[in-house]
Amino acid sequence: MTEYTLGAAASCTDGSCGVLSRTILDPAARTVTHLVIVPRHHHAEGRLVPVRLVEATAGEIRLRCTLAEFGRLDPAQEVELVGDDDYGGGYGQAEAVQGYGNVGAGGLGGSVSGVGIGTGLGHTNPVIVSHAVPLGETEVERHDCVHAVDGEIGRVEGFVVSPADQQVTHVLLQEGHLWGRKQVAIPISAVASVDDGIRLNITKKQVEDLPPVDPASSP
Repeated sequence: MTEYTLGAAASCTDGSCGVLSRTILDPAARTVTHLVIVPRHHHAEGRLVPVRLVEATAGEIRLRCTLAEFGRLDPAQEVELVGDDDYGGGYGQAEAVQGYGNVGAGGLGGSVSGVGIGTGLGHTNPVIVSHAVPLGETEVERHDCVHAVDGEIGRVEGFVVSPADQQVTHVLLQEGHLWGRKQVAIPISAVASVDDGIRLNITKKQVEDLPPVDPASSP
């Protein structure tokens, strides 16, 4: 099995290119389609990386491309300059609205978009920066909440997928959550939807009773 740990370092064939920031899923097929790799320098732009270019190793993401080829991949953000009439005013030069997510229902989830609104240097009109998510797909960010049917149980840390077809097999919870186990892997069959985080169809007690899973030893 292959493990995609959000926050893991990523490298191209000729050097480091950043960290894994988001995972893009096809909700109907329940597969991972892209990884969003964001350079450590915040002024640089992240990229949508198709999984066919990805080799995941223990704690690291390796890409089958050079840094130059990485730079030519589709950007992970979309930027729009908004006119005063469209925006309606209300935000000054130094003000901004933090990012948020909009999630549709159905299958593993609908479409998700993180949006930030603010003004940049040299701009007189507000700039809207939104996450680029392919049509019909959805995203999961590091530390999105995981909800059992009877309440929140932790935050997502990553996914385990089958390397043959990129099918998601397990959702990984953040280490050090309330049961004190190093890692809890929730089978994808227990995921009801991605709706303001990941929502399960099982209870907290059923999650607690799940056997430990070591992705490295899985077939």
